[in-house]
Amino acid sequence: MSDTTRLKHEVPRHQVLIAGAISGLLSRFVVAPLDVIKIRLQLQSHSLSDPLSHRGVIGPTYKGAFGTLKHILRDEGVSALWKGNVPAEFLYLMYGAVQFLAYRQASALVSGLDLPSSATSFVSGASAGICATTATYPLDLLRTRFAAQGQDRIYPSILRSVHQIYTSEGVGGFYRGIGAGISQVVPYMGLFFAIYGSTQPYLVSSSLPLSSIGSPDAVAGVIASVCSKTVVFPLDTVRKRLQVQGPERMRYVHRNIPLYEGGVAKTLQNILKVEGVRGLYRGLTVGLLKAAPASAVTMWTYERVLAEFERCATL
Repeated sequence: MSDTTRLKHEVPRHQVLIAGAISGLLSRFVVAPLDVIKIRLQLQSHSLSDPLSHRGVIGPTYKGAFGTLKHILRDEGVSALWKGNVPAEFLYLMYGAVQFLAYRQASALVSGLDLPSSATSFVSGASAGICATTATYPLDLLRTRFAAQGQDRIYPSILRSVHQIYTSEGVGGFYRGIGAGISQVVPYMGLFFAIYGSTQPYLVSSSLPLSSIGSPDAVAGVIASVCSKTVVFPLDTVRKRLQVQGPERMRYVHRNIPLYEGGVAKTLQNILKVEGVRGLYRGLTVGLLKAAPASAVTMWTYERVLAEFERCATL
């Protein structure tokens, strides 16, 4: 069975669930520090290039990925790089399982429509992204809020955070910014699986010397992730800004997070007006650095687990 075939609906459901869950769990462990750095940069609404924009700011002022890393290590310690890791591990565990299961089911549904393979991958990937994002969004919001905490701990534990958000913001508090999440994941997952589905078979059959940089699965995952992430990154920034809205907005590490009202479109417009295009791409570099190993580990692990299932079945 080829690697591409393993992504399709012929693979048993329980194998897809296990492989997706394991791949998500391992990829999160690898990129946790990069995720915290990216979130901190995305939430910074002031710019070092304009001294007036951060005059009087109480919270930290970050400059670049390495500057942010040094700042966090100096002020908060090494453990701060894993803030939000517990909800994030559950997020990646569930997201990976739901994503690949939904992709399998969607592929089975559209396989009879006689669509081009790239179109099938796009539709299946987008559907998988919507299902996984909706199912796991509260965990995503908790991950962002924990990562945004400075030395002043707003949420001392997972249970406390759930209780506090539900009490002060209601059920809707767990879904702040979900519109941006859905708007982001449709093109991202569609593009990711379309690019991966067309790139991976080419790399497998090509004579390119890939052994020094990774397997064809990992390289295809990196290419697909970098391209897709760059396209949708502004929506990711909007999602992060909306996730930290609420009664605790001014208590996060950045003390001047703006108030955004009116949903995704108005938040996007507000950031463009106040911060320019550059404001939508804060943290892009570290986001790509994060996306590449995360996707490579995800796809490599997913393929290896399924290959192991297949090997065991032939014994």
